[in-house]
Amino acid sequence: MNQSIFFAIMAALLFGASTPFAKLLINEASPMMLGGMLYLGSGLGLGVARLIRDRGWKSAGMATKEWPWLLGAIVFGGVFGPVALMFGLAHASGASASLLLNLEAVLTAVIAWVVFRENADRRVVLGMAAIVAGGVVLSWPTGETVSTAGIGPMAIALACLCWAIDNNLTRKVSASDALFIAGSKGLIAGTVNCTLALVSGSAFPPLATVGSIMLLGLLGYGISLVMFVLALRGLGTSRTGAYFSTAPFIGALIALALLREPVTPTFWLASILMGVGVWLHLTERHEHLHTHEPLEHRHPHRHDEHHQHDHDFEWDGQEPHSHQHAHAVATHKHPHFPDIHHRHAH
Repeated sequence: MNQSIFFAIMAALLFGASTPFAKLLINEASPMMLGGMLYLGSGLGLGVARLIRDRGWKSAGMATKEWPWLLGAIVFGGVFGPVALMFGLAHASGASASLLLNLEAVLTAVIAWVVFRENADRRVVLGMAAIVAGGVVLSWPTGETVSTAGIGPMAIALACLCWAIDNNLTRKVSASDALFIAGSKGLIAGTVNCTLALVSGSAFPPLATVGSIMLLGLLGYGISLVMFVLALRGLGTSRTGAYFSTAPFIGALIALALLREPVTPTFWLASILMGVGVWLHLTERHEHLHTHEPLEHRHPHRHDEHHQHDHDFEWDGQEPHSHQHAHAVATHKHPHFPDIHHRHAH
């Protein structure tokens, strides 16, 4: 399996499992406090991991032009997104909420295609259409009043939009240290949301609950985000979103088993539609003759067909390794994704 695909699926597994468990904790704290503590647990855990890995504090080495992209990702994905999701979870079933999170992949791809001009094959577009249809079926009002049937799905859809913007902004810095990106988002977003929650009158939950929330945040938001950034580096935004769209199915299955929620015919119809969409994404293949323009950047790499360069420093031969390096013009043909080396026009 392609390593980047593995990272994307692991990110989906961790995040998908976190949604029904967050549903169990929704009554323990306000939505803003819960969202803040999830990210704070992520940031603190990853910060400690980075200190251990680097044996102390080291600069992330990010270029000045990359900081606005990272800060924008933190605001949308770390501050707005979690609050909208926690509010939505309070007004929707865990299984339905999990499946509705598939909209994140759709919105991520649309922004990638329209705003950032990332390539979209017919198979990927059809898959997104099937996922949208499943989301419509799942959120269609039944016998409930509009206030209960609409508010929850709308809040979850808003969270998906926030994370879609976040995903596309994070793509711009995906070559940088994934631990630093995810940890920074967790610390800043968690601190902001917890502070706002306290100012608005929310109280901290019991200490034992705090530990559960922060551990869930480390796994479902922190480590999951590290995996997602690594996948972005190798797959591009829309393809990573496609693989990540398996997360809601994981969450829905856990919700059905853990929360013992009733299963409706619309749930199964939505599952089939979304399953078809995910299958179309997972079986997509993209190959054509393409040209690499001159490029200079820094990221962990091996000396493969895209990294044939000399070193102006003493190198011990260990791979992967990271340093500033330049790519010369090259034209060839092979299966590829719009990763950090294949962001070309078609």
